[in-house]
Amino acid sequence: MTFPGPPMRSRRSGPPEGDPVVFVADEQSEHVVDVVRSTRLVEVVLAAEGVRGDCELSLYFVEEQVIADLNTRFMEAEGPTDVLAFPLDDEVFEGGRMPDSSTGPDRSPFEPSMLPLILGDVVVCPSVAARNAPDHAGTYEDEIDLLVVHGVLHVLGMDHAEPEETAVMQARERELLAQFNEQSS
Repeated sequence: MTFPGPPMRSRRSGPPEGDPVVFVADEQSEHVVDVVRSTRLVEVVLAAEGVRGDCELSLYFVEEQVIADLNTRFMEAEGPTDVLAFPLDDEVFEGGRMPDSSTGPDRSPFEPSMLPLILGDVVVCPSVAARNAPDHAGTYEDEIDLLVVHGVLHVLGMDHAEPEETAVMQARERELLAQFNEQSS
């Protein structure tokens, strides 16, 4: 599932500097999650999709109640789901209060162009993934990988609201998973 939003924009001119940073947090205890593998998978997807420069994406693995609450709050849907994506595409407002934007004798003047681009958050529920895996991706690990890729593609602007979009997104998911599995073996 995803939240509607415009495609990602860059706020820098010229070649991007820095590298994407991926934050992964396992905030559940029901299922084992390979955080290192998931981090690498997100990095592979971002690189394959041409994401360059100083940007951040967060991936959270959460309990069913947490994702159910998010699903109700943001999607107006009841119950837990397997993955939610929260793309961020906010402009940086000059003069607005940004983290670490205060000035003082120990700080340089605030420069909005120095902030990393926050791509968004992906939230995955391993419990739902484990239930869905046998009828979907096959194994629990394959299901987690698919949900991670699916969520990252949503953050980057892909959707599956129409049948044509679904076919394109599923084909890209398969390509990215094959590329990742090839690199991992």
